Amino acid sequence: MRRFLHIAGLSLLLVLSGSAQVLVEVVLDQERYLRDESLPVKVRITNRSGQTLKLGREDDWLAFNVESRDGRNVALVSDIPVKEEFTLPASMVATRRVDITPYYDLGVSGRYTVSATVKIPEWNEEVPSKSKTFEIVRGANLWEQLVGVPSSDGAAPEVRKYVLQQAHMKHLTLFVRVTDQNENKTYRLMPLGPLVSFSRPEPQVDKDSNLHLLFQTGARSFSYSVVTPKGDLILRQRHDYTRTRPVLRSGEDARIYVAGGQRLFAADDIPPPVTPSLTNNVSAVRP
Repeated sequence: MRRFLHIAGLSLLLVLSGSAQVLVEVVLDQERYLRDESLPVKVRITNRSGQTLKLGREDDWLAFNVESRDGRNVALVSDIPVKEEFTLPASMVATRRVDITPYYDLGVSGRYTVSATVKIPEWNEEVPSKSKTFEIVRGANLWEQLVGVPSSDGAAPEVRKYVLQQAHMKHLTLFVRVTDQNENKTYRLMPLGPLVSFSRPEPQVDKDSNLHLLFQTGARSFSYSVVTPKGDLILRQRHDYTRTRPVLRSGEDARIYVAGGQRLFAADDIPPPVTPSLTNNVSAVRP
């Protein structure tokens, strides 16, 4: 019995020793995520061992554990590709970022926990992190529309659907979801920005099946985005309410643009402003 306790105590000492020399932390950007939204998990590894560590050589050097609120393990849809060799010098910190959404079945709303474990081959040890809690929520649908995506080989167009959703995260946020016709598959879900509660987003689809969206983000501020049927954000602009309110218009050439208000140039514009020194004197802008 004493021998067993000695071995158990030695094992515990080794685990505590490894945990003290290497610290593994899980960091999340937010606490709430919309279903199918990208969920990047940052794994922060701090090396306090006094020696350089070689990590990432094995396929399983970094492992995650995701549990539902009732403590059940969430099903792993496919293996997470984490192999990427690197060295971590003593007293240094490395961070690895992994989007776990494609690899776990997180389709059910509710609270979850995620933790990470780092394997250190030189010590034949595994160092776990503490768990972080997050919540998967369902958004409220505001608008939806089917669009056709022409095929390059002349076959029948593929049908996709745009869905606008709002959800309360840290603040009310507007999302666009691009799915197949029956919403069985989500090609892309992305947050477009904060949304004031009293506003009504203005969506329009152009002749190329791109979604143009103008929505109010503040008392006098508006955001204008263009999303393709593939789910790519190809344009983002800021507009301000001046003497007139920004609105979407369609020109004689069937192109959609923002009329009224004033364009405000910002560092996160897509595409970036050609000339950063441009003054904010544009009242109507076409993509």
